[in-house]
Amino acid sequence: MEFREQVLALLAEVTENNIVKENPDIALFEEGIIDSFQTVGLLLEIQNQLEIEVSIMDFDRDEWATPNKIVAVLEELR
Repeated sequence: MEFREQVLALLAEVTENNIVKENPDIALFEEGIIDSFQTVGLLLEIQNQLEIEVSIMDFDRDEWATPNKIVAVLEELR
């Protein structure tokens, strides 16, 4: 599985919403797809499943606003 697909699948799993795969430019926070609790879960799953160290200090809501932006950030971190 390609890295992008892995990230989108992980995001769909954490948010329990497949729209993140169908519309990777959707505004996750503005649309209420992800909240602060799920954000922490997402960071943990990124570490567990993708083996990328991401701390809450690395999280910037604007930089992580859409699935596409999350993929871009994680590609830089890996």
